[in-house]
Amino acid sequence: MLEVVPLPPEPRSNSLIQTLRWTFRPLPFMQECRQKFGDSFSLKFLGFERPMVLISDPAAIKALYMERSHGLPPGRNIILEPILGSRSILLLEGAEHLARRKLMLPPFHGERMRSYESVVEEAVGAEIDSWPLDREFPIHSRMQAVTLEVILRAVFGVSEGPRLERLRGMLATVLTETASPRVQLVGLASRRFGGRGPWARFEGQLKAVDELLYAEIAEHRSKPDLADRDDILSMLMLSEFEDGSTMDDAELRDQLMTLLLAGHETTATALAWTFDLVLRHAPVLERLRDSLAAGDDAYLRATITESLRLRPVLPLAGRRLAKELSVDGLTLPPGTDVSPAIWLTHTRADLYPQPFAFRPERFLEGGPDTYGWIPFGGGIRRCLGATFAEFEMRIVLREVLTRCDLHKANPAPEKTGRRNITLSPRDGTPVVVTGRHPAREPDLAAV
Repeated sequence: MLEVVPLPPEPRSNSLIQTLRWTFRPLPFMQECRQKFGDSFSLKFLGFERPMVLISDPAAIKALYMERSHGLPPGRNIILEPILGSRSILLLEGAEHLARRKLMLPPFHGERMRSYESVVEEAVGAEIDSWPLDREFPIHSRMQAVTLEVILRAVFGVSEGPRLERLRGMLATVLTETASPRVQLVGLASRRFGGRGPWARFEGQLKAVDELLYAEIAEHRSKPDLADRDDILSMLMLSEFEDGSTMDDAELRDQLMTLLLAGHETTATALAWTFDLVLRHAPVLERLRDSLAAGDDAYLRATITESLRLRPVLPLAGRRLAKELSVDGLTLPPGTDVSPAIWLTHTRADLYPQPFAFRPERFLEGGPDTYGWIPFGGGIRRCLGATFAEFEMRIVLREVLTRCDLHKANPAPEKTGRRNITLSPRDGTPVVVTGRHPAREPDLAAV
């Protein structure tokens, strides 16, 4: 008889209570589990057959991410597939995933990425000019507007026209509908998509988005200059897999939906968290502005790294084990669902002295540990837009902080809420602009 390997301990509460705590108060829940169980523990979520093992030791995370044969746990399919589609790069595995990653990575790195600098500057400049003076507003929603404009322009080559104007509004509606923890719990409990209630209404909205995307795909295919265009949709249409095949319209729809939603929502949320942190720490804000004025972006980069450490947007980035995981006394059998608890890893005192303090200077002397700083996941499934997201954040923060006299409307730290699968500022980071300065040529030689 084969020996059954016990999983790490779990809270005594049932799956419903654990799911509610994870949904509404994830950080205190994880912190409580760390204090009680240590570096690894198990959670049971409503609607899932197996427990999820959470780990926070960098050595265990490295062992998890270095093994390419591990697959995805089922949670992504339950929550994301109805929205992104079954061919989304976020949901594909193995050779299919790697083939698409190879095609979709180039626009988010190197010179292709840097060519979008003016696009980001134009988007954030127009946004800044629209902000009211001396009146409170949530900056999270404004960052969503900026990052959506950027990804629309990058994907389609333009962000204007009646169809894209409708798409802009419908994507915002999709995000709003799926942001509700109540709707997420309904989906987890039922493990299906459809029927009556909030999911049924959402299906109709998603169908409207699909019609717009397929119309854009058809228009792009008819363009005589398709081979000369540099937008991402044109590139994906022309790109061939190793066997000479190309993406059909249904797959293009899934990849576009993935880029449009994942490509702007997470970056906007990371920016909102960064503004919350920077505006509550006057010495950081002063040093950041001084360094930008001097044309030095080292402290800006360190600030973004520290913000992503302290306020990671995604809580989990898991795998289902294809083979046994054994490291530092932890042994998990094949078939186990395992994920780094990203925030727990980022707040380890052995990695980061004063782990809950916002101290960008900790990253001025060198970058973070590869498996101790994982806001974008890791291994072969690390977010393909990670470099682009940090690039975009640098430009947005530079423009806002040099052009605006910006203040937090409420000096208290933002509480953690949920939007879709992300951890976001519950109140949207309310701010007040008391002064605005004209746009100027950036001082930095390169961002």
